Amino acid sequence: MSTAPQHAAPPRVAIAGFFIECNRWSPVTTQAMFEQSLDLAGDALAAELRSPAPRLLPDTPGFVAEMDRVGPWQPVPLRMAAAQPGGPVEQAYFEAFADDLAARLTQALPVDAVFVSSHGAALTTERDDPDGELFARLRAIVGPGVPVVAVLDLHTNVSSRMTDSLSGFVAYRRNLHDDLRARGEEAARLVQRFLHDGAGEVSLVKLPLVPPATSQLIGPGTVYGELIDVAQAQVAGDVLNVSLCGGFALADSIKCGFSVVVTTRRGHRARGEALAGRLAAQVWAQRARFVARLTPMDQAVALAVQAGRDEAMPPLILADVADNPGGGGGGNTVDLLRRLLDADAQGVLLGVVTDAALALEAHALGPGARLEAVFNRDAQTSASASAPGVTRLQHPARVLALSDGRFLGRRGMVTGTRREMGPSALLDLGGVRVAVISRRQQLLDPAQLDVLGVDLSTVRTLVVKSRGHFRAAFDGFAPPGRVLEVDCPGLTTPNLRSLPWQHLPRPVYPIDEDAVWQPPAH
Repeated sequence: MSTAPQHAAPPRVAIAGFFIECNRWSPVTTQAMFEQSLDLAGDALAAELRSPAPRLLPDTPGFVAEMDRVGPWQPVPLRMAAAQPGGPVEQAYFEAFADDLAARLTQALPVDAVFVSSHGAALTTERDDPDGELFARLRAIVGPGVPVVAVLDLHTNVSSRMTDSLSGFVAYRRNLHDDLRARGEEAARLVQRFLHDGAGEVSLVKLPLVPPATSQLIGPGTVYGELIDVAQAQVAGDVLNVSLCGGFALADSIKCGFSVVVTTRRGHRARGEALAGRLAAQVWAQRARFVARLTPMDQAVALAVQAGRDEAMPPLILADVADNPGGGGGGNTVDLLRRLLDADAQGVLLGVVTDAALALEAHALGPGARLEAVFNRDAQTSASASAPGVTRLQHPARVLALSDGRFLGRRGMVTGTRREMGPSALLDLGGVRVAVISRRQQLLDPAQLDVLGVDLSTVRTLVVKSRGHFRAAFDGFAPPGRVLEVDCPGLTTPNLRSLPWQHLPRPVYPIDEDAVWQPPAH
């Protein structure tokens, strides 16, 4: 018979979130950037929880839907904030957010559980582990017996402060990030179990391994996918969740490193620790398969030229992975665009480029207007002036289409959620069309192009400023062998040895090939 508290009234579950992936070398993420993206509290957050087209990431609506399915409960919406991946968060904003979240939770007591939607690779301008600080503050308020369950990106940089504060740890298992709703549903099932059996326990083992983001794709034949399949086969009985977190190396954080995290039932921590150690050893044995392999820019441009000339060839996708807004890139480097224009490539669509000034100019001129399109006109004075590849480019153009940039996700990571790109324009530069937006983000859904009237059947080469999320949305556009990651300059380069590391624990593989690791003794 369970000794856990039995709830006569529907359980009260607090809902909170802080979601950002931080690149050490990107411009600072400000309060205004959170406000532009998502910062909701109390009633405003409550209104989004069951909205048919919420602004929230899908893990939270998934959690709510699964809790609703199981039986009566009472959500207690506290506060959720999210911003596009970028540089470290302003310390003052983070402190104000953390204080407000703590005050709201304290006022809402008693609660029976806490759900947190988090990325897990946040930084602030003064701290390397704001996620751990938030989790620890939540734990201190609710006490040791209340379940606290978090859903995190598999690119989370995990600390023991994070895992020590949690009862359940649920990381994404797919790296096209199209399983967020399923992970929210899983978190709800853990909460229901913990309400009946008592809070679970979380174990962590870390490795001196920082896989580049391009080597963390999950699919047939990928090392990460194979390892995750092995890990999921261990989930049974007292083992409630196994999460393999490749991490986000570009945080240049003391927390960086591949993490194996195991959630077990209460009283079974030893089993979780032993399993985490065994799985970590299997990951370490496969470390050489995590080395990134990129296509040189000249070769990529030549393939695009060939695709434009020969319509019998399958379409081509070129991923500008070094300027991925989903990893802190500005979405505004022009090296690949310049090369494509110089080579007179035809049938090319580049999306999406962040340049608010150019998008607004196109709106002022109107459809059909001709202009001298100037990309990065303020490159010497902007916050991203020192970013690799952010240079001024001028080229004759014609405005093909305009949009307010609002779209409803229809494929991949943001399916069913409302998003905004700000004033947007489709420009024709002669053989190369460019989708220009005002609010920085990666191309991860064809709906972003739909609103600009793009017919993908007219595109021979699609150039995406994205690392991998585009693959779930454009999986039918080009065959796998025609999807290439291009070696361009940028803030999110997978060439890790080229970066000026300051905080990353060393030695670490693959930057240091002589890095060693021994399994923990249990």
